[in-house]
Amino acid sequence: MLTQRDLTGGLRQHLSLPAVAALTLCSALILSNCYLHSRSNAIEEELRVTRTNLKNELVALQRQSAAKEREYTQIIEGLRQTVEESGERSEHAANVASKASTAAKRYSDELASRLRKQAAALQDQHRILSTQLGEMKSAAESNDKRVASIATDVIAVKGEVNGTRSEVNRTLSELRSVRGDMGVQSGLIATNAKELAALRALGDRDYIEFDLPKTKTPQRVGDVTMMLRKSDEKRNRYTIELITNDKKVEKKDRNINEPVQFYLARARMPYEIVVNEVRRDRVVGYLAAPKLRAAR
Repeated sequence: MLTQRDLTGGLRQHLSLPAVAALTLCSALILSNCYLHSRSNAIEEELRVTRTNLKNELVALQRQSAAKEREYTQIIEGLRQTVEESGERSEHAANVASKASTAAKRYSDELASRLRKQAAALQDQHRILSTQLGEMKSAAESNDKRVASIATDVIAVKGEVNGTRSEVNRTLSELRSVRGDMGVQSGLIATNAKELAALRALGDRDYIEFDLPKTKTPQRVGDVTMMLRKSDEKRNRYTIELITNDKKVEKKDRNINEPVQFYLARARMPYEIVVNEVRRDRVVGYLAAPKLRAAR
């Protein structure tokens, strides 16, 4: 095979110098063109490989990007849900906290109001109790004084009672017992108010005083109905009519301080009428009734 040198040498023998220069230039151009073509092909192949690699890398990157995007989308969605749930919980918690705060404030206000009312009530009660205590102290002091005064009075009354008892005993010792108009031995006879008080002090009988005028209508004295028929002031004698057991009994010409005796159906002991004073158309005395009387 002929080389470029052989061609150039052969051409130099047959061609002139200009032709050789032109041929040399043409050969150089051809060779350069071949080189360029070869280099271009190499570059195109390199570019093709590079494009393929880039395409593959781009596809891989796209796949990775899509996977990351999906992953990030899931993460973001999860975060969004978490944020929403957290927001709802936070809002609910805020609402609960607000309600709790409102309820706590209302309870605190109510408690403070009740405490103020209780404090005011306690103060009022304290004032009332203080006033009552002061009144009680004053009353106690007054009672102490009254007790001391009463004690003094009791001592005085005791002395008076002892004196009265002695006087009653002396009066009773002076009283006399007589037989009544029915032949029954009478108890002690009182001739005046002092002696009658002494008899009442004994408590053996009930004593009812009377001032009986002369009338046409019977008068009720205790359990007895009686009517004055006649009174003799000069002779101290009188006549009286008694209505007992649905019967009229006349006690005629009786003397003063004489026991006029009669029975009632429910009595075991006789009743006694004692006239202490005879006046004109009037007698004054008392009715002595037994303590024990059967019920009707």
